[in-house]
Amino acid sequence: MAERPGVLRRLANKVAVDSEPGLTSAQMMLTNHDLKPVEPERRQWGPWNFVGFWVADSFNINTWMISSSMIVGGLSWWQSWLCVWIGYSISGSFICMTARIGATYHIGFPVASRSSFGIWGSLWPVFNRAAMACIWYGVQSYIGGHCVYLMIRSIWKSWDRETIPNTFSQDSGTSTADYVSFFLFWFCSLPAIWFPVHKIRHLFTVKAYVVPCAGIAFLIWSVVRAGGVGPIVRQPATKEGGELAWEFIKGVMSSIANFATLIVNSPDFSRFAGKPRDALWSQLFTIPIGFALTSFIGIIVSSSSAVIYGGKPIWDPLDLLEHFLDDGGSAQRFGVFVIAAAFALAQLGTNIAANSVSAGTDMTALLPRYINIRRGGYICAAIGLAMCPYNLLTSSNMFTTYLSAYSVFLSSIAGVMIADYYLVRRGFLEVKELYDARRTGPYFYTAGIHWRAYAAYIAGILINVVGFAGAVGTPVPIGATYLYNLNFFCGFGVSAAVYWLLCRIWPVPATSDRWMEVGDEIGDLRVAYHDRRSSSLVGVEEEEVESGSAAKDAGKAV
Repeated sequence: MAERPGVLRRLANKVAVDSEPGLTSAQMMLTNHDLKPVEPERRQWGPWNFVGFWVADSFNINTWMISSSMIVGGLSWWQSWLCVWIGYSISGSFICMTARIGATYHIGFPVASRSSFGIWGSLWPVFNRAAMACIWYGVQSYIGGHCVYLMIRSIWKSWDRETIPNTFSQDSGTSTADYVSFFLFWFCSLPAIWFPVHKIRHLFTVKAYVVPCAGIAFLIWSVVRAGGVGPIVRQPATKEGGELAWEFIKGVMSSIANFATLIVNSPDFSRFAGKPRDALWSQLFTIPIGFALTSFIGIIVSSSSAVIYGGKPIWDPLDLLEHFLDDGGSAQRFGVFVIAAAFALAQLGTNIAANSVSAGTDMTALLPRYINIRRGGYICAAIGLAMCPYNLLTSSNMFTTYLSAYSVFLSSIAGVMIADYYLVRRGFLEVKELYDARRTGPYFYTAGIHWRAYAAYIAGILINVVGFAGAVGTPVPIGATYLYNLNFFCGFGVSAAVYWLLCRIWPVPATSDRWMEVGDEIGDLRVAYHDRRSSSLVGVEEEEVESGSAAKDAGKAV
């Protein structure tokens, strides 16, 4: 029995990921190779890589349908398209603000959040983001499985959910054919998780060329079959006055809410930028243009479907492709196969960008000694499969509403982070101290948790909590509903203002009285304590020898 702990220890050491030598046990809970600042050799993302990234990300099924809810809600097609332009322009600005942290200091969201939420306090926002990424990975994979279903059915017409024996219950939300297609998409996605983040940019480059071409081909095909653009472009708004104004605001906010997760974790990609400006203009303009053009294609194609098949427009492009498959010959089946394959690639790229890499980075921060981005990505994929996402996509299930409304929680995290970097610290971060588990570190605060950040975070949630309850079916006052229509701005604004005010009243350490970004001056990326002390302190337990003044001097040396 005495040998058992030794065996377990050797096994734990064997599965541990590589880390810098000289780290203390506490530091091993804060860092590994994937959490450290990106070294110059891996800063390979230039401005065109970010353009390709967002062009690729904009062409996915969710974006295609982004205007549908607005038109159904009572807006005309041009009003809903204007909402997309405004919403994604604002989202692009937020993306650039959080991305600058990563592009300047070359650190991801889990590490950047330590300066505002505290060394250990950052684990809660990171856990929130990781959980959402795992859920969305499963949902997006199931949508990608529908693309695979169309591809297989284009080749073998017998691959039909109506004819293949179904082993699932009627209320499960799936069938045998759909589940097999989902599993195939999930399985074929696994190799893409293997590649390191600085190299995965090539996937987005390929997607940026292939998917837009398929989308434009689908647009031309639909318009030609309909003999015109259809009735939606001639349909006026069905609401007027105040109702129209609020519907317009909801349209703008839904576009921003669709970006809430990416706003928070954009440093996970921008940290691979060669220079800070590489992640600025390329994203600021590409995001609204890319998403607006995709939404426009979705509007016209769905409008054409109302002419082709009569009745209501078909907003889901995959449903429309399935209609094309049912009434066409071999040439039409080939066209459906090519477009469905492009959409499958679109879903793969979106899943990697928004979910796999994000979840992998977040899980790395939760257990850095044993999880890196690659392992975290595979854990995310396993959870996405195990959670049976088709159960969440049944028409009677409110879970997708919860997912969309979850932006109120993420907006508070973004508000605290942006206020901390731009208003409180004015661009100054002591990067090595973000990996410091000692009580004397400037980001340790109270027991490793920053109470000001959590007070602001809770305040940002409380402003929206009543309206959030209304969004998921609970009757609430109309005023709370109107306030919730501005959910992201309310959560972001309140949390940012409260955080700034609390930091003014009770100042925090490691700030600057002028704008001072020192990311480019950091050449030594080692974070072990002995690299920051005199040789006489090497090997001595830090809790016994570090005084407040010594820690202060070490921070200045960094």
